[in-house]
Amino acid sequence: MEGGPCKGLGEMGKGSYRSLSGTWRRAESAVNRAVAHSRVGKYFKVEVRKSSFTKELRAGVATFLTMAYIISVNAAILTDSGGPCTHRDCRQMHVAANSSAMHAHHAVPGRGCDLDADAEYQKCLATTKSDIVMATVIAAVVGSFAMGSFANLPLALAPGMGANAYFAYNIVGFHGTGPVPYETAMGAVMLEGCLFLALSVLGLRAKLARMIPRSIRLASAAGIGLFLAFTGLQAREGIGLVGPSKSTLVTLAACSRTDAVTGECLSGVMQSPTFWLAAVGFLVTAVCLSRKVKGSMIYGIVVVTLVSWFRGTSVSVFPDTATGNSNYEYFKKVVDFHMIKNTAGKISFSGFNTSQVWLAVVTLLYVDVLDTTGSMYSMAEYGGFTDEEGGFEGEYRAFIVDASATIVGSALGTTTVTTYIESTAGLREGGRTGLTAITVAALFLVSAFFTPLLTNVPPWAVGPSLVLVGAMMMKMVKEIEWAEMKEAVPAFLTMILMPLTYSIANGIIAGVGLHAALHLYDNVVGVWRWVAKARKMMGEAQNQVSAAAADLPPTPV
Repeated sequence: MEGGPCKGLGEMGKGSYRSLSGTWRRAESAVNRAVAHSRVGKYFKVEVRKSSFTKELRAGVATFLTMAYIISVNAAILTDSGGPCTHRDCRQMHVAANSSAMHAHHAVPGRGCDLDADAEYQKCLATTKSDIVMATVIAAVVGSFAMGSFANLPLALAPGMGANAYFAYNIVGFHGTGPVPYETAMGAVMLEGCLFLALSVLGLRAKLARMIPRSIRLASAAGIGLFLAFTGLQAREGIGLVGPSKSTLVTLAACSRTDAVTGECLSGVMQSPTFWLAAVGFLVTAVCLSRKVKGSMIYGIVVVTLVSWFRGTSVSVFPDTATGNSNYEYFKKVVDFHMIKNTAGKISFSGFNTSQVWLAVVTLLYVDVLDTTGSMYSMAEYGGFTDEEGGFEGEYRAFIVDASATIVGSALGTTTVTTYIESTAGLREGGRTGLTAITVAALFLVSAFFTPLLTNVPPWAVGPSLVLVGAMMMKMVKEIEWAEMKEAVPAFLTMILMPLTYSIANGIIAGVGLHAALHLYDNVVGVWRWVAKARKMMGEAQNQVSAAAADLPPTPV
């Protein structure tokens, strides 16, 4: 027999595969028909929008994989602010342990306390990080579920990048060294959410977004990308490639030994083991992005994190220290549902008598209006939801949902919740209804039970993602009119000042101010011409009235 028994077995295998595949397709079609004709299918307009139940599930999984990195990244960034942890945590330990020595030397509690080395402060930070992981997850669950069920749109929500960095490094500052206390800053986030909700209810969001010059809107997105990339290149929350220098401010680092106080390199430039591991993660993510692999952003984080979880190596996230051992004991639980302890309800409005707080509110509102509104319109256009006027079905409800999600997030301890541009991954998979967003919410809910794993993602695993997020945000630069200097110079100033002054607000203020100054002459001339034209028209009208009066016959006496 030609081909022998192997050919027969091969044909049988192919036949079994085709049979199984056909059975699966028939079962899938039956499920899709059942859902489409059910009350659920009719509510979500599955057939009307030419979708199916299984397609919506696949779209939700794709969106979740693409944006799941925010769980660890957002927690890492916001924990840098110190959260509700303060020097008081450090003082309490020193008062209890060294009270006799302090009385003998007349020392002041908390002075000279090294927060990085203090066990009590680090314990508070660890709890805060777990809190923010849960706050991030819950905000994403609430926001995405509401977007799917209330607005019936396949758009997922989570705490946004950019606003979290501004909060951690500009408003509160690293470990609370900024101008605004954590509780007051959270109050500013909640107030911003309330203002954003009011603008949404009144229908003013789109109008407010259009008031900002287009070049500044585009430059703000790119500038925030540069800011995130700069953060990801540093050692505190990234790969450590860039470090401080006394002579040039910043320089090449990735050192094997650094000064614990200044962060300057002591020896071994480009010899940091964690940097080279982070470089591998960066390459993995970049290759996946270039090949358009779904969930690209999370693969590099997973690779680096898995390697860093092994103890006894130079790249371990669990060093043989008190903090490392404590983190490892919690990590071994694997599954644990963490109850928020430190961050929930930590909101204060008592410090709103300073200009710094109101600057924070305005800046957060500005970024929220531009980022969320712009992203939502672009994704609606991509998904084919927009009408001839540029609006889309469910627009009003969608605006209310994402504004309300920010209020919920601030109450839990996280920053502005926004509609994620990563939702385009689900749109590419064919997601067209709210079932996609509800699937994302369900997957985020499942992740809430794995906080021991999520809270032990090292900064050198997160850093590459920050750099690549910054790279993706730079695509907005191509839309700026660089040949027009009145638009190009303010845009460039906006972008460059954000990373160089380590302040998103500084870049926005400088860009808007310079744009207004450069257009001042044109605006003055325009007003003058309008006034002159109006006076001319009034003069002509008066002449016509006078001429008409002269043509009238004299009134008889």
